[in-house]
Amino acid sequence: MLLVLSEDHKEHLAFLPKVDAAVVREFGRIALEFLRRGSSPKIYEGAARKLCVPVDMVQHGVEGLMFLMTESSKHMISEMDFLDSVLALGFGDELNQILLQLYLQHHSQIRSILSQLPSNLPAYHNLEWRLDVQLASRSVCQQVIPMLTMRLLLTGRAGSDRSSRVLQTDPSTLLHLISTLEAALSAIKTSHSRRVLRNIK
Repeated sequence: MLLVLSEDHKEHLAFLPKVDAAVVREFGRIALEFLRRGSSPKIYEGAARKLCVPVDMVQHGVEGLMFLMTESSKHMISEMDFLDSVLALGFGDELNQILLQLYLQHHSQIRSILSQLPSNLPAYHNLEWRLDVQLASRSVCQQVIPMLTMRLLLTGRAGSDRSSRVLQTDPSTLLHLISTLEAALSAIKTSHSRRVLRNIK
């Protein structure tokens, strides 16, 4: 899977090639602290004084780097996909390798932090299913009509809030849906798809 960064995020990261590798690593550390404890204007002001750049440029750079790391960690993208994703930013090989090192060093920690953040979206808890088969009706004595009924159990943010969704489909539609999703997953892993996604703006 490749990340598709918006023009705003690309703009926020655009000044990274203009600073030293040590500064990029420091920005990575600040981004991690941002995730743990929230933003700190004092840190931005101190970094801006050292680099002789506006505070908002430092803030945007840290936030852009944080977005890159969190999205990559959230989707657990591979090293190759990460490098292909940052290629769209037009950075040099050295900077790409520094960003990859930051991702590899901190992705498990970032995932741990993200898992502790409150979320408004319900989470998967369990799936119950039942297969019903209609063998006859008043008008037709012999027939076979299978129907799959699924109940998706979800948990809310507190963990105790439970909800459920009932879905019903016939087996052929379900098989078609599965094969379509598998084909889409296979297609996105091809080199052609990577090239297309890399060039999407």
